[in-house]
Amino acid sequence: MYVRYAETGRVNWSRNIALHHDPENSKEWSQLMGSTSVGYILKSIKVDFKFPMMFPDQISVYHKLSNEPPAPNDPNPRHFSNLRLDVLIMSEAKQRPAARCEEDVVLYDYRIAKKLNILPTWMLVQYRKLWEAQEVAKQANREKVKDIERRVRELEVGTWDREGAVESMGSAASS
Repeated sequence: MYVRYAETGRVNWSRNIALHHDPENSKEWSQLMGSTSVGYILKSIKVDFKFPMMFPDQISVYHKLSNEPPAPNDPNPRHFSNLRLDVLIMSEAKQRPAARCEEDVVLYDYRIAKKLNILPTWMLVQYRKLWEAQEVAKQANREKVKDIERRVRELEVGTWDREGAVESMGSAASS
């Protein structure tokens, strides 16, 4: 079940890239889901099951690139011939991860019945942009976490973690 969710999520992820980030190549992106030209093939998937979901739960599936794609002018683009994706399958009812997956996807040219060793430039350009956006979001979220930790520490120092502070035992102390 979770593998199917991850695969469906990858299809939607690719469609969203075509729709929102690369409409000029939307035909190529949509062909990735078929078997008439170049398409994705799932080489392997690892699923870390977290808990069983029960009907009528709904899910959200999130994909992100695991590895930094090369620049389009990289002299050795072959080191990115496989697409590695991290997947998070979220239970909307429980508001927590139901599973985490690691996908290894290859591009296969059905016309010549062969795996592609180099991703097309139009694809690398978009994956590069996505990677850069992921890195910006990662840094912004790290800053938010640091700010939260700083504010929590200020609360601690202002209340219980100071010279002469005594822990209140509440009603337990009056027995």
